[in-house]
Amino acid sequence: MTVGVLDGAGPAVAASLLLAVVLVFALAPPRGLPEAVAAVPAAGIALLLGLTAPGAAVDRLVELGPTIAFLAAILLLGYLAEVDGVFSWLGARLATGSHGRPHRLLGLTFVAASVTTAVLSLDATVVLLTPVVLATARLLAVRARPHVYACTHLANSASLLLPVSNLTNLLAFAASGLTFLGFAALMALPWMIVIVVEYAVLRWWFRSDLRPGRGPVALPAADLHGVARPGVPPPVPDPPPILDARPPRAALAVLAATLAGFAVSSFLGVEPVWVALAGALVLGGRALVARRVRPVALVRAADPLFCLFVLALGVVVEAVTAHGLGAALATLVPAAPTLAGLLGLAALAALLANLLNNIPATLVLLTVLGDTPHPGLVLAALIGVNVGPNLTYVGSLATLLWRRVLAGTDAAPAAREFVALGLLTVPAGLVAAVVALWAGLQIS
Repeated sequence: MTVGVLDGAGPAVAASLLLAVVLVFALAPPRGLPEAVAAVPAAGIALLLGLTAPGAAVDRLVELGPTIAFLAAILLLGYLAEVDGVFSWLGARLATGSHGRPHRLLGLTFVAASVTTAVLSLDATVVLLTPVVLATARLLAVRARPHVYACTHLANSASLLLPVSNLTNLLAFAASGLTFLGFAALMALPWMIVIVVEYAVLRWWFRSDLRPGRGPVALPAADLHGVARPGVPPPVPDPPPILDARPPRAALAVLAATLAGFAVSSFLGVEPVWVALAGALVLGGRALVARRVRPVALVRAADPLFCLFVLALGVVVEAVTAHGLGAALATLVPAAPTLAGLLGLAALAALLANLLNNIPATLVLLTVLGDTPHPGLVLAALIGVNVGPNLTYVGSLATLLWRRVLAGTDAAPAAREFVALGLLTVPAGLVAAVVALWAGLQIS
């Protein structure tokens, strides 16, 4: 078939089918195949059929390039933090700080998950922190469900704070025109309010599980191990028991310096990717010298195939946007950041995230908002695509990964409970966060 043979509704249907195939494959990959296996051919077909112009595809790839490079660097940084024992140390702090009380463990888990998500991204919370939280709950003989649910909810909703917290944030940050600190300043209040909403709802929903003495038989401390990103072998076969974990001072110092570097990089005209890469090089160099990790593990941790998937997905989304979806959404997107407009845009973004997944939803909305959108509109859409995925499994790839991490355990989630909990947290979180954003815009 040659370019230009599709007429009438053909291009819109073809583009939608390509996106559907890519998303279904990503949400339920056969035999664990990487998402890029479907996305790259779909992008090629979109170009072959003329669903997107080569120039537009190149522009999309160039636009996404720095964001994807940053994603690879932050994934590597999170993995290296795990290699240095940061998450084992966090588990030790959770275990000792909770004194065996379930409600105290939930509060500490909220703190750990919120900070981990904000600084190291939602992937670190889902893949690295969730297994540690599960093991800690077992060690303390408390029910794990409230605590692992906190991990997935905060992996999404607590990713509002910094540009580095989520791939959707990186995309929005590039379009917003804000500095790193300007982004964080506007999102700080929405971030805190959403966390409060999540805590109040989860504390009430799991009130029975949080009663003392309502847990499984404790496992010995020796059963607790760090867990690496899927496909990346653990750097140490038998890490020390979680309660014996010592503070990884060097790794924590590098993470703190990296975070400070993010804050000042925009003032110096330095792209954040270089700051993240510098932090990863320091931790990676230490790990390689100590022979705690091999070079191939570092390459896998950066997840180049997932980065390729996002690039290819951008081309497919460009085709869908150009053939109907963009025009339809343009009639719904507000022109000014009024409170009603921000609320409507956040709700629309949440709906799209649960229909399309939050990454393509972000790409579509940013295209519709145009080249120089008002920062308030960009951030309202971001609230929608970050908080909204707590409603269904398909809203976020991180949520699906969390579900996979817990499969076969006593804390494996049930779809009915996940959706019911989402119906309580998502609408309240969206409204509260958008009102906080609107208030911040009035005084900024």
